[in-house]
Amino acid sequence: MVTWGIVFALILALAYFSSRMVRQEEEGFQDAGLAIMEFGRAFPQEAIRSLHATADGKAVFVRLHDNKAGFMRSMRNHFACHLIEPGTVRVRPLQNGKGIAVEFLDAPFHNGEFTFANAAVVAEVSLWLLGNYVGHADREPDAASGTTG
Repeated sequence: MVTWGIVFALILALAYFSSRMVRQEEEGFQDAGLAIMEFGRAFPQEAIRSLHATADGKAVFVRLHDNKAGFMRSMRNHFACHLIEPGTVRVRPLQNGKGIAVEFLDAPFHNGEFTFANAAVVAEVSLWLLGNYVGHADREPDAASGTTG
């Protein structure tokens, strides 16, 4: 009888831990704080300016200081963080207009198609990846007209 009690307890423990792992995998990066902490742990010398998660929450694209970019992907029980070096990524739009196909030349295992909440986020992330993002707040005023841009 004691043996069956131990077996039953082990089955309950296995069910509990497997349900937690599935829940964590489904949640992805819905919590921006978790993404910031994990990327900061991987690259403590990099300052994060902004980030956008994919629609499914399985990946996060990070804008860093000096117009660098980073990438995070949920890999079941850990997070893979990647610092994108200039010239090491190719980007092309998806047909639906809400996503991009990204090819990482220095990390091909991260290649994939990523869908976002809307087209504006897609445009912003693609500019980060291509290294030429200049946000409205970052623009210098035009001396002749007094406007930005």
